Amino acid sequence: MCACKSRLPEINGRVIVLGVGDTAFDCATSALRCGAKKVYVVFRKGFTNIRAVPEEMEAAREEKCEFIPFASPKEVKISNGKIIGMEFYKTEQNDNGEWYEDENQLISLKAEVIISAFGSELRDQDVISALDPVKVNKWGYVEIDSTTMATNVPGVYCGGDIGGFANTTVESVNDGKQASWHIHSYLQSMHGISVPVTPQLPQYCTPIDAVDLSVDVVGVHFENPFGLASAPPTTTSAMIRRAFEAGWGFALTKTFALDKDLVTNVSPRIVRGTTSGQNYGPGQGAFLNIELISEKTAAYWCRSVTELKRDFPTKVIIASIMCGYNKEDWTELAVMAEKSGADMLELNLSCPHGMGERGMGLACGQKPELVRNICMWVRAAIKIPFFAKMTPNVTNIVDIATAAKEGGADGVTATNTVSGLMGLRENATAWPSIGVEQRTTYGGVSGNAIRPIALRAVSAIGNALPGFPILATGGIDSADVGLQFLHVGASALQICSAVQNQDFTVVTDYIYGLKALLYLQSMEEFDKEGWRGQSPPTPKHQLGKSIPRVADIIGKKLPHFGEYKMTRKSILSKHRENIDLLENGVEERKIRSPSKPVPKIQDVIGKGLDRIGAYGKLDNKQQVVALIDEDMCINCGKCYMACNDSGYQAIHFDPVTHIATVTDDCVGCTLCSSVCPIIDCIQMVPRTTEYVPYRGVPIGVKL
Repeated sequence: MCACKSRLPEINGRVIVLGVGDTAFDCATSALRCGAKKVYVVFRKGFTNIRAVPEEMEAAREEKCEFIPFASPKEVKISNGKIIGMEFYKTEQNDNGEWYEDENQLISLKAEVIISAFGSELRDQDVISALDPVKVNKWGYVEIDSTTMATNVPGVYCGGDIGGFANTTVESVNDGKQASWHIHSYLQSMHGISVPVTPQLPQYCTPIDAVDLSVDVVGVHFENPFGLASAPPTTTSAMIRRAFEAGWGFALTKTFALDKDLVTNVSPRIVRGTTSGQNYGPGQGAFLNIELISEKTAAYWCRSVTELKRDFPTKVIIASIMCGYNKEDWTELAVMAEKSGADMLELNLSCPHGMGERGMGLACGQKPELVRNICMWVRAAIKIPFFAKMTPNVTNIVDIATAAKEGGADGVTATNTVSGLMGLRENATAWPSIGVEQRTTYGGVSGNAIRPIALRAVSAIGNALPGFPILATGGIDSADVGLQFLHVGASALQICSAVQNQDFTVVTDYIYGLKALLYLQSMEEFDKEGWRGQSPPTPKHQLGKSIPRVADIIGKKLPHFGEYKMTRKSILSKHRENIDLLENGVEERKIRSPSKPVPKIQDVIGKGLDRIGAYGKLDNKQQVVALIDEDMCINCGKCYMACNDSGYQAIHFDPVTHIATVTDDCVGCTLCSSVCPIIDCIQMVPRTTEYVPYRGVPIGVKL
């Protein structure tokens, strides 16, 4: 609605909408809402030529719009200065597939309103003359090169409807994008400046782009904190090369060993998780793998590190190595990896499957004394920094991290995968199952399913060993999650499962997402307004549309289903008819500016650690209770079911209206909010009365 109008426009009678694109269907359905008695959607070609999205057309059909195909406007009928109808030519196709107007076939429609949403053709002779010497073909389109959008006149470009190729707004915008590159190339050529043959349009540039994501870890400069873990995404040096080209700041090699410890993997060995139910395709919440270390030799990886470091000098390359509990082996392999040019080493002391049976990986990483000794051997052999990779499959990971630090490690990686068995089939076989015997073994669980374990491990180490660098890994699949790990003490972030779900390009989202999150921290007003990261406070809504409180209009609550829903719709419709929609004026868009410097990565590392600690430090005097927003509630009853059978029976559910009401028995456990399908429909607010626990039997009573 136009901001200069305080009410919706009123349309009476019949309406003809010319066109069959998204805009035309929007006009058609909007005309009905503004009071039109009947709406005709008229278009030149048939239904197979409709370019609007199916949802738009279906909405118009459901609202009883009438479709008139094969009709081209002839003239508007006017009587006494008012529109009374419109006449159309019937359109046909000749044997060459060209459309033409058959003047012997006419269609007449009565209407009081005509809305034009047709694409444009160039018919005005004055305009055509003004364009000379630009050529216009017999169909009224400017002749253009469909690749460059150039006309016959050097330096003149054209796109959209008038070019004859674009049929939608999206295609027209793409014409402009295509033309902009060739205009740029043309202008550069006028000054003797060459440009790449492949178009390389710049991205939008905002203050967020200027946010610095670089961080220094043990004297090594990382251009951004996102890197690939030692895992399937770094199986070969070619994959690491493509990852660097995509924007990753660092990468670990797949773990390699001495030739005497080479492995041969089984198959199948990487399977989807079952922790999120029967979810197929991308977006897996977990993976399980029984893949061992790299099948490639140490010589291959050392040569690869040298080549990668030569071609990507600004990227950080970490060589991941593994040996048994043998000083000579660790010394030999560490020295070899250092000579290859690696920036750092990572000692894999944590592989949870297969390697432990060989006295490697997990077998070395579960005992502090072994970890301490291995780190001492490596420290004595090399000068570059190295990190010890922790296993979560221990009683106290802090003990292992402390041993690594005492042994001379510059930091730790937390954590490797969690040992697990993903599930069994109905015939008692597990997956993955190997060979005709269908045997399996415990594998490493990764992805979002282990994120709470990884966050716990990183925060525990961060609190116990302040300032000790940590490379975090385990369920990082977004900039938001990455920031969480930074807040609990991580210095940089290793990622695997998120790449397995998509590809290397996810790093672009992570980089710009983290830049945005850091930039927003420079805006103190967002905190005051209740923003969470990039998300503003949730407005009152139903199906995403804002709604006024019905209780404020009629003085009582109404649910959102059945007859109540229809009553609600009627009440709100009459309410909107009787109010001035612009009573409070048009809200001006605020221009936000930082109120303090944008934090750097180093500034946010460990920022949340002081809030994580022992249970005894939690204040049981500051209690909360649940508050259900009746206007956002969809009356599904899930909060009632959860509270009744898994909580404290503190929600009353009206059997007729299905309105849920929190009673005084609420203890603020937050289970109802956790299972509610509507974001922020149930919020936890401070308790205004003293919380007195119900003890069942009064204190002091003896049985």
